[in-house]
Amino acid sequence: MLIFRRDIESKINEHLTGKGMIIILGPRQSGKTTLGKKLIEPFGAQGAYFNCEHADVRRHFVLGEPDTLFALVADTQVVVFDEAQTIENIGKILKVFYDAHPHIKVIATGSSAFDLANKIREPLTGRAFEYMLYPLSLGEVRSVCTVTPELLDDLMIFGSYPAVVAAPTPERKREEIKNIATNYLYKDVFTFEAIRNPKAFEDLLTHLARRLGSTISTNDLSKELGITQVTVEKYIRLLEQSFVIKRVYSFARNYANELKKSYKVYFLDLGVRNALVGGLNGGAADPERGILFESFFFTELLKRDTGVPFPPKTYFWRTRDKKEIDFIRVDGRSLHAYECKLTSQTDDFKTFLKHYPEAVARVITPDDLLRGEEFH
Repeated sequence: MLIFRRDIESKINEHLTGKGMIIILGPRQSGKTTLGKKLIEPFGAQGAYFNCEHADVRRHFVLGEPDTLFALVADTQVVVFDEAQTIENIGKILKVFYDAHPHIKVIATGSSAFDLANKIREPLTGRAFEYMLYPLSLGEVRSVCTVTPELLDDLMIFGSYPAVVAAPTPERKREEIKNIATNYLYKDVFTFEAIRNPKAFEDLLTHLARRLGSTISTNDLSKELGITQVTVEKYIRLLEQSFVIKRVYSFARNYANELKKSYKVYFLDLGVRNALVGGLNGGAADPERGILFESFFFTELLKRDTGVPFPPKTYFWRTRDKKEIDFIRVDGRSLHAYECKLTSQTDDFKTFLKHYPEAVARVITPDDLLRGEEFH
């Protein structure tokens, strides 16, 4: 069994001996359970793991009664509460527990931002450190595998979930990602939110998958799907909060020709996206390879920002006459522009640099990622 070194592990270990709880968010099957168990290994019998989806664990979480939970973990130094979003009033319960028993280090994981982060952030203000655990980054894959052009193609086709990367054959990889896309993708959305029109929800997701990396109009989606713009916005928000997709907004300042209110949608895992559109049989000659590489690079940006206190903000840039830059990274006053290309030749930066001469512009190719080159 492959055990991947997760980039946030060392950062979390730094907080295990200090004050404050640790919250680990991320999609189901991204490795939160494995990481949680690994974090408590050094503590031996004083480390404990509990799956909050089990009824016999949930009954110990009673609002206003911290000793009920303490009875479960009294002999521990560090405790992991996995899938904590399944506990009603979880934020308030953990706040009361932490205030009563600050000597017990709590690690809570959750696969639903709208049912864990939102319920925890306010009650636990000043009491918790929050981390994101996405599917594997290229660096994390590199910790156990030699990254070859063929492996990079596999990551763009089958995605980066640990079970998928560890699967030994393309057939097994297809089975793993189809299982994740079928059995886990919507689990928290349908459990915690009232989806009145599940078919429209799934149709929207398929529309977004087919328009990967294209500019999106909420109004157009509303007309195509026969649902209101309010519903479209709600469903997109839920997909973001359940770590399926991420919106990237347009970058614009004071130039009249720039698009100012558009956004694109990228999937946090390309295997999930490809499973939705029947794209699990691609390869080096795949006509979508360009947009898949662009999307893969975007997820690498997200993963590299994990654990950074104030990460750069990521946008795209486009003019009304269709001059476009894939990604603009804004960090304070600095601008970095990235074009994702299968080869290094491009003149796409000319118009952008005319408006923003202070920007640092760079073409990113698959070879750059294979070499492990750094980018801002």
